[in-house]
This record gives sequence, structure tokens and C-alpha cells, in this order.
Amino acid sequence: MTRFVSRRNVVASLATLPATALLAACSDSNGASAPETPETPKVAVPEAQGSVDVDKLMEPGALPEKWVGDEDAPVTIVEYASTTCGHCGNFHRNTYPALKEKYIDTGKARLVLREFPFDPRAEAGFMLARCADDKYFAMADVLFKQQDAWVSVENAREALLKIARLAGFSQESFEACLTDQKLLEDVRAVKDRGAKEFGVDSTPTFFVNGKKYAGAMSIDEFSAIIDSML
Repeated sequence: MTRFVSRRNVVASLATLPATALLAACSDSNGASAPETPETPKVAVPEAQGSVDVDKLMEPGALPEKWVGDEDAPVTIVEYASTTCGHCGNFHRNTYPALKEKYIDTGKARLVLREFPFDPRAEAGFMLARCADDKYFAMADVLFKQQDAWVSVENAREALLKIARLAGFSQESFEACLTDQKLLEDVRAVKDRGAKEFGVDSTPTFFVNGKKYAGAMSIDEFSAIIDSML
């Protein structure tokens, strides 16, 4: 069970949480990130680690869904991620662009991003993305791609403020977002539901039309999975 952290401590902990704690929290079932080799030959369809009821998976949760792609796409990918997770950062830097170009932009798939923060810094990152409203994915994308700039630095609060200012945050709106207790509780509720109802215990974890795949995957693996469903 996630230990309760007060809103004051969430903000304060951004400057003090050891980087080693963040690295320990991020894991996948394979223990390592899959190589990103978009030009490799076709691979076999990876074996799923179980499946969940799609209707239950897509039921509304504590926060409105955030997705990219066509809502009526034949394939829905639900990603549970942590903004401080290196494997998640690897996916968003190296695999997601090809996935978006090949399947999301063509209407074949949509991707739903759900919060699964392992630590206060990841909670803060997702809270800022939520406060960015229609810039949610733009903010999340920057956080994943620029993890080196804020995840393991001594004072993540100042680093996050610099990133947030680029998204239009002021000092006041930044502070207001990170002290929004209801938002913090809702972000945690999304994580708790993922763990309790769908067995998520590591990031990234993907559900592709209800089939569960835990761990980082290459574009070739995603292609094999999605193509088998089209």
C-alpha cells in the first residue's frame, strides 16, 4: 500500500529524495530495457503475461482519461508509467515516436497514458502534466525525454519549475498545482486501481486490447502484437 505523504512533504521531498530510491523503484519483468532496433526483421508475437476484461479496464477512474489517437481505433494500448522510470523514458524517447507514426497517426491504435508513480518526484511530474490541461501529453513527453535534467538532480523542485515555466506555469500556478491535495489523491488512486484491479506492479506495463505486457518493448514487438489484432 502506498504510504500517505502530505502535500507539504510532496513538495519538500522534491529537493531531498535520493536518486537511488528512484532507480530502485523503476523495474520491468525482464530486468532490462529491450533494444530499440526499428530496422530488424519481423519478430514473433510476444507472449502476454495474462489478460484483463477490456470493459473493466476502460471503466472511468479517478481522473479523466488522457489519450492520443482515434477513440474508435481497433487497438487500444493502455500504458501504466512512472515519469521517473528509466524504462518508461526509454519507451517514450525511442519506441513511442515510431509507434505513433506507424499506428496512432494512421488510426490503427490509440494510446492511453495512466499514472503509476513510484515516488514523490513522479507524483509531482504527473500532477504538473494534469495541471497543464490540454498540454498533458506535451508536458509528459518533456518529462520523459528530459529525465536527466530533473529525476536524479539534487533539487528536483527547481528543475521541475524550469520545465513547467516552458509550459506556461508561473511560480504561483506551479506551487498551487503541487499543493493540490485532491489531485495528489486522484493520481494515487489511478495507481492503486492499476495495482489492485489489473495487477500492475512495474513500469512500464502495457495492456493491448486487454492483453498484458510488462516491461519495455521495441517497435518490432509492438508491431507484431498490433498487426496480429488488425
